Amino acid sequence: MGMSFAYGPVDEAEAAATLNASLDAGYTFLDTADIYGSGHNERFIGEVVGSRRDEITLATKFGIMIGADGYPSGEVNGRPEYVRAAIDASLSRLGFDHVDLYYLHRPDLEVPIEETVGAMAELVTAGKVRYLGLSEASAQTVRRAAAVATITALQSEWSIFSRDIEVDIVPTCRELGIGLVAYSPLGRGMLTGSAAATTDLTENDFRRTQPRWQGENLDANLALVDRIGQIAAGIGAKPSQVALAWLLARGGDVVPIPGTKRRRYLMENLDAVELTLSDRQIAELDALSPTGERTGDRVWVNRDTPVAG
Repeated sequence: MGMSFAYGPVDEAEAAATLNASLDAGYTFLDTADIYGSGHNERFIGEVVGSRRDEITLATKFGIMIGADGYPSGEVNGRPEYVRAAIDASLSRLGFDHVDLYYLHRPDLEVPIEETVGAMAELVTAGKVRYLGLSEASAQTVRRAAAVATITALQSEWSIFSRDIEVDIVPTCRELGIGLVAYSPLGRGMLTGSAAATTDLTENDFRRTQPRWQGENLDANLALVDRIGQIAAGIGAKPSQVALAWLLARGGDVVPIPGTKRRRYLMENLDAVELTLSDRQIAELDALSPTGERTGDRVWVNRDTPVAG
């Protein structure tokens, strides 16, 4: 996402170098969406690494509508006819004949999930999509969706900062055999130490609008960063690496997707795979932010849809 919008100025040359460096290093999973840069990110991925398509498991998303300013309008479209139009538009921008994992970016509060997922399943039959996913759906919505078609992955925010999905969503996914893709595992960059306050962010950085980066929430989160930093220093690691290792330790069905638009963070993130935390360290990190807690509200999350009929 940050390679196209939302996190300050875009540097396409560095972003392209980062994409190729990621594949060279052994990364295989790329995550995008049709709204990232109003389609720019899909086109960019297709242009930069399209020749390496066989090295990539590619996920993209649809459903969130874009306003005139290029940012989410607050509306979601999960109608079947839009499902079919959205995948064709994404494939055209990417220049690919299929997407490996296709997410409903957010459940549409006015369309039964059964209707949306039913249309998504048709894309698998048509060969345009290999696997289906949901993003920020409630446990009930996940269960209803899985009754219509095989749901391979649920993507939700999950990090030491945000553990609310552990209450009922994670257990539901594990009961149904659905993989968990954790976005913003580094607290939208807070754990990298790259932005200690909103005054450090550029004017067009959308984090300025996020509750987690405001007032008392920001103070509490920065205190949490300090404590994670102390644990990391004790084992010779970066705070970001500890946060990723903590997520990886939640189970083999968890795939964190740390975003970066710069090569200098790429290998730092990858090295977290080799970091094994002890039971004591995991318990200490757990205690910093107990299950179900978050500092600063999240928006557009854990959504339910109306019941069909």
